[in-house]
Amino acid sequence: MSRSVWKGPFVEMSLMKKAQKHKEQGIKKPIKTWSRKSTIIPEFIGLTFEIHNGKKFFPVTISEEMVGHKLGEFSATRQFFGHTPADKKAAPAESEKKDVKK
Repeated sequence: MSRSVWKGPFVEMSLMKKAQKHKEQGIKKPIKTWSRKSTIIPEFIGLTFEIHNGKKFFPVTISEEMVGHKLGEFSATRQFFGHTPADKKAAPAESEKKDVKK
């Protein structure tokens, strides 16, 4: 279920204050945040955030296409290592067949 339109987007107040400070003073240092649930608003465009994924921080530079999404969408929490190649699956099966024939 999405958030009501009349409430507006959710943004942590501390994050909003940091973003305004960086914009006003022209600071280029990334803003470190744990608030993955905060919505990206137009004021964040051009800023860099370091978003925590539960283990480490991922740097994300905000662009116009990201407005309306959540910060957590751009910091993956799971790492895909790929599927096991067919030749690795076949190798243990062949050794079992050889043992059975002896």
